[in-house]
Amino acid sequence: MVQDAGADALGLVLYEGSRRFVNLERAIDIREVIRPDVLCIVLLVNAAPKFVKKVIDRVKPDLIQFHGDETPEFCQQFDYPYIRATRMRDDLDISTEVSRYSDSKLFLFDAWRTDAYGGTGEKFDWNRLPVFRNYALILAGGLTPENVVSAIETVSPDMVDVSGGVESAPGVKDESKVRLFIERVKTFS
Repeated sequence: MVQDAGADALGLVLYEGSRRFVNLERAIDIREVIRPDVLCIVLLVNAAPKFVKKVIDRVKPDLIQFHGDETPEFCQQFDYPYIRATRMRDDLDISTEVSRYSDSKLFLFDAWRTDAYGGTGEKFDWNRLPVFRNYALILAGGLTPENVVSAIETVSPDMVDVSGGVESAPGVKDESKVRLFIERVKTFS
């Protein structure tokens, strides 16, 4: 349904702490039906290196999204394209964070909470993100069909990431919300 609605990427959450969690076998099954023109992104949080390698070998995602406390050295050891997810703590120095993960293909910025690694449905002050940057930016955190246009106008991201903002219940995508969200995003393409 999400592919048919026009999504450019589909994320598979392989983090047991998420209500959107899918196990490795389910991720493999889903990967098999993701079309070649849609990116497959696997989200991991503080996964063991052995598990990351298994995900790369078996799921073969286009990108790994490291959404936990992974160090630059941890992310780099796999020699695999990745997205560095950064939660917007109040004391975060964005330019320092970006320079630490300089080999990342994309940087995703999400809301900060001490008790969660994303997926909270909360937004942060988009004005904290730099207008001029030399890296690709994905905006996440509290996006909905109602606010995505304002988010894009404020941040000019390269991509937007949504999950809870298009759900009818936790982990259940609402087709009309998905279609409306993508329709509004595509007006900027």
